[in-house]
Amino acid sequence: MSLQANACADMTVSPKRLGFLVNPVAGLGGRVGLKGSDGSATVMEALARGAVPAASQRALAALTALAERELVILTAAGSMGEGACQAAGVEPQIVHRATTRQTSAGDTISTVQALIAAGVDLILFAGGDGTARDIASAVGRQVPLVGIPAGVKMYSGVFAVSPAHAGRLTRHFLTGVERGLCEAEILDVDEESVRQGRSATRLYGYALVPRDPAMQAAKFSATTNEEIALGALCRAAAKALEPGHLHIVGPGSTMQRLLSEAGLTGTLLGVDLVLDGELVASDVSEATILRHLEGRPAIIHVGVIGGTGCLFGRGNHPISPAVLQHVGRENIRVLATQSKLSSLERRELFVDTGNAELDRSLGGYIRVRTAPRVEMLLRVREF
Repeated sequence: MSLQANACADMTVSPKRLGFLVNPVAGLGGRVGLKGSDGSATVMEALARGAVPAASQRALAALTALAERELVILTAAGSMGEGACQAAGVEPQIVHRATTRQTSAGDTISTVQALIAAGVDLILFAGGDGTARDIASAVGRQVPLVGIPAGVKMYSGVFAVSPAHAGRLTRHFLTGVERGLCEAEILDVDEESVRQGRSATRLYGYALVPRDPAMQAAKFSATTNEEIALGALCRAAAKALEPGHLHIVGPGSTMQRLLSEAGLTGTLLGVDLVLDGELVASDVSEATILRHLEGRPAIIHVGVIGGTGCLFGRGNHPISPAVLQHVGRENIRVLATQSKLSSLERRELFVDTGNAELDRSLGGYIRVRTAPRVEMLLRVREF
């Protein structure tokens, strides 16, 4: 072999190896009014209510945005990754096959262990906080992660703000456009505790993620000063609830406080319906909202998820594209304290409904009420 041939051989760069994983039941309980998809019983209940799996479609959107053919993609068989890869026109290497039709946390962990053993450079996964916990428990800080938001709860800092952003920043990272890493929190809320009226965001650990503005910040609980400001804001908003309108009140501590100030008891992680000062339906599904919308005007009330700036597409799935299109952008009311808005890295909001055309229509500036007689204009990012 010549010296020139040796030089060319030395310059050969091995293709990057991407670990890819889909939790096929992630987000299953969202639109049918459940609080997540943790546990086989919840999955069965979601399916019984007519839930349709959507995680694979969101994973496909990320792979489409990835658009990088010089990668070796390693994944699990079937709905845990292989199916989305094939739909994107990619033939992956299979590192794990589930032994049962309904996949489990054990399958997720086994897949991650196989991906680490195969020497992947990054793991791109579709799921929610529960999936992130399972993956982080196996990967530690050995390999960086990028989450495709596909669950109901996504409080952790390992998720990109949308599937498309997840694909693009993965491409940037693996092709050397962006190589910096930082630590991100793995957070989760115990779903059963929430169903019993108790809630606390718990820190489960840390993972490495690309340092990129397309990664969302983690959401932590409010401070005491935040609670005082929140009380004043919600008391004023409760007094302003228009009679004769169906009020669709989203999940979260801000919306629960709004209902409390109106003398009503809502659900922390559910969507509630109020009409003329009465709670007419609690913890509703998309179908229930659409049924109550018939023949009457409506207003949607939502808070801003701290750290991320998300309005729709994180935890409030019953307020679906169909509901949003029916009610209209002009009838959306946003509440958030100044300190919560100050926690947003870019001082912007975003939506990720799964409907790209709707997301674009929700873009632009929107009024956010921050105090009894104070409003701010914040931009809603268009993806």
